[in-house]
Parts: sequence; C-alpha cells; structure tokens
Amino acid sequence: MIKQEQLTFRRSSSSCRSTRKILPSTYTRSSSESGDVSDKLLVRRDSSPAFPRLARTRNSISALLRSLLGVISFPIIVPTCRWLSIPTHLSITPSLGRKVTGTLFGHRRGHVSFAVQDDPRSEPVLLLELATSTSTLVKEMSSGLVRIALECEKVAARGRPIKLFQEPNWTMYCNGRKCGYAVSRECGEFDRHVLRTVQSVSAGAGVIPTEDNRKSIVGVEGEMLYMRARFERVVGSRDSEAFYMMNPDGTGGPELSIFLLRI
Repeated sequence: MIKQEQLTFRRSSSSCRSTRKILPSTYTRSSSESGDVSDKLLVRRDSSPAFPRLARTRNSISALLRSLLGVISFPIIVPTCRWLSIPTHLSITPSLGRKVTGTLFGHRRGHVSFAVQDDPRSEPVLLLELATSTSTLVKEMSSGLVRIALECEKVAARGRPIKLFQEPNWTMYCNGRKCGYAVSRECGEFDRHVLRTVQSVSAGAGVIPTEDNRKSIVGVEGEMLYMRARFERVVGSRDSEAFYMMNPDGTGGPELSIFLLRI
C-alpha cells in the first residue's frame, strides 16, 4: 500500500502568501475530513484576521460619537456682519432717490441758499450757500436758462474718501462766468424754519413772512424770497452729480440746472 503523503505547495510569486493542500489521487477522504478541504485560501493558524476587528472598532467608535452628540448640545452660532452696518450720519444719502425737492431761498440782497431734500418734510441732505445774491439769480432766470456749475478739487485722502455732498468749498460758475465761491454748511434753526414754512408747497415762488427778531435784517438785506420745485437727480459718477429743475406741467426744458463736479 502506497504510503499516503501530504504535499504542500507554497506560492512565492504573489504578495499574498497562501497555502493549499494537494492530496494524491489514491487518497480516500473520510467523512470527518470532507469539510476541511475547500477552495478557500488557507490562513495561518497563528494569525488572526484584522479586517473584522477593524470593522468592529469603527462601529464602536461611531456608536460612541453618536451617543456623545445626543448628550452634548452645541449652541447655534449666527455670524454678525458688523462691517455691513452704515453709520448714522451717512444713512440718508444712499436712500436719496432720483426725484428730489430743491429749494432756493435767501434775502433779496443776501446770498441765496440751495437745499436738497429727499421729501418735503425730511432733513436736507445738501445745503449750499451760493456766491450770487438772490436778486441776481432771479434776474438771470427771468432772462433765460440758468446753468450753475460748482467745482471742487479732488484731494488724495489718506483714509476713506469723503462723499461728494460733504465737500466744504466749491468754485461757482453761472452760465460760464465765474461768480466766486460757494460753501457747504450745516442746517441751522433758521434754515429749518424756512423749510417748514414752505413744506406744503410742491412748486412755486414767493415771499416768506419775517419773524419779529429778524426784522432788522430785512431792512438791510430785503425780504426773504424762495423758489421751490422738484428736481431730477442724475448721478454721473462718485465725482459728479446734476440737478435739473422739472416744470410742473412737464413741458419744455429745465430752466435751472445745477452741476456738482469734483475734478
């Protein structure tokens, strides 16, 4: 009887070292050994499979994290964009629409002022004291079209550039002739009194009643005149804007145009 031998073939060319049992053809399998021989790769007895253990480790870590997330409540963080907040002293300028209310007022022999309001009851966003007198402006407008150009120099600012309406000094030209210098000023109590007096007037001109404490000024500079109308505001750039007076009936061109230029 041929001695039964058990041969072992080891594959050395593969990176995965595996072992299979090769039996002779005359070897008779017993019922107890039939379940041991299979086409599966044989694993060394002294080594344990790593993948099932890794899977069990990951499952335990995931379960631990889920339990921690269920116990710990994280606060909801809402980002605050503070850099988007607009300063209060600039809040009225961006809301200025295309149609504004313009008021020219001043004593007959005094300097005329020009106020721009978003609506008749709001604070003026621009208040300029022009170089010409009220009587001279009335005479110019009675003779024809009036074009007022206000120019200022562009100064290289170290910090944030100022708005066009915040420029303090302007060189004034009326119909191409240099008239002097206009200044931007804050709205005073008398200016508010004038604007409150004519706030119900949408378009028109006339004389404003004089207060008792200003009668001495009337004797020197004459009575207070005003002209009020709607103006169309046109923005050319951050350095140029224009105001065109609109006729109430909508016919004809503007009788008065005021240009702001920073050059």
